Amino acid sequence: MGNSEKQHPLLKVWSTYPSERKENKNIVHQPPIERIIGEMFAIGEFYYYAINLTNSTLSHHHENIIKLHGLKKFPENLKEVIDLTHPDDIDFVIKAEHAVIQKMLEIGLEHQLFTKSSYCFRMKTSKGNYELFHHQAVPTLEDENGHIIQSINIHTNIHHITKQNPYTVLVSGIGHRKDFHQIKIENPVIINPCPDFNLTKRETEVLSFIAKGYSGPEISQILIVSEHTVRSHRKNILSKTNSRNSKELLKKAFEWGLV
Repeated sequence: MGNSEKQHPLLKVWSTYPSERKENKNIVHQPPIERIIGEMFAIGEFYYYAINLTNSTLSHHHENIIKLHGLKKFPENLKEVIDLTHPDDIDFVIKAEHAVIQKMLEIGLEHQLFTKSSYCFRMKTSKGNYELFHHQAVPTLEDENGHIIQSINIHTNIHHITKQNPYTVLVSGIGHRKDFHQIKIENPVIINPCPDFNLTKRETEVLSFIAKGYSGPEISQILIVSEHTVRSHRKNILSKTNSRNSKELLKKAFEWGLV
């Protein structure tokens, strides 16, 4: 089989998405990496790649993918990346992709270029063990009929922050979109479910920027509020989540599926 024909378990899932194309089509469009990186949670070693959704081929790899996974060359097909996933997490990944598709249908496909999906799963590293990675996917290119034909996947090693997978999918807005949808995937091995601490919509927004590493002044400029307001939100978030500092808050945010 050629690289463009390699089978992987997500093909059947994606075939249920109305905008998934059945024809092979080469993509030469340079993905807007700078915009994507600006929206991501860069809290550990990460890499990204562009995926052609018409045939699952990969391009525009970040060089860290070689180092983090101990590969000899850049993977050419998504199957090679999925093969790095812990076997026990494959079923969750399939369910997570199903959940993303269903939520996107609810939101409306006309907004798909301004959304991001994310969840966590374990991947094999260069050390030969499995560590927890945070996966983010951002659609970046449509064809003339509004069908998604390219996406950027970003994988960040968060093993140093937490080893606990919340088995939760997030679909959130980027750019002008303010969507925030948290979808819990049923899994019997969840150790520490997220408590109900009732963050407001604005506090959730501030938390997302804290997780991205933005400073108080930067958050105030983005949200067009005063630095005092941002400090008040941060104080409330720390109090509601019973966190002593931002590092502890970030750990809990991942374990509770908030980022």
